[in-house]
Amino acid sequence: MRTLQRTVPAPLEQVRAAVEQSLQAEGFGVLTEIDVQAVFRTKLGAEHEGHRILGVCNPQFAKQALDLDRDVATLLPCTLTLREVEGGTEVKVLDPNAVFTLAAPETQAGLAPLADEVTARLASALEALPGQPATP
Repeated sequence: MRTLQRTVPAPLEQVRAAVEQSLQAEGFGVLTEIDVQAVFRTKLGAEHEGHRILGVCNPQFAKQALDLDRDVATLLPCTLTLREVEGGTEVKVLDPNAVFTLAAPETQAGLAPLADEVTARLASALEALPGQPATP
């Protein structure tokens, strides 16, 4: 699976706040948040490391994509994860260039420039975080 990722040498809650600020600087907001650790504990009685799944969106880009093909809604919002790992918090976001290859073939060409822009902005948001350089 193609992702953009970075490990930040800080606790998950601190990284969560930094990620939100970094995303906002690039025009993205957090629409949804799933606390995987809490869900597993509550629903399964199982332990799991700190782990969050965020649904992030830039409304301008989402509208452009949906104007091309309403079925693109099944690929939105962008998925970003935060997970406690040794040495800090791993931040990963699914690469929009890879995601949009799942769109209808006739839509892919129109989405390509948009996917490039979204990928560049998400990469920039990750680069703004402290820690190891972001990797594709």
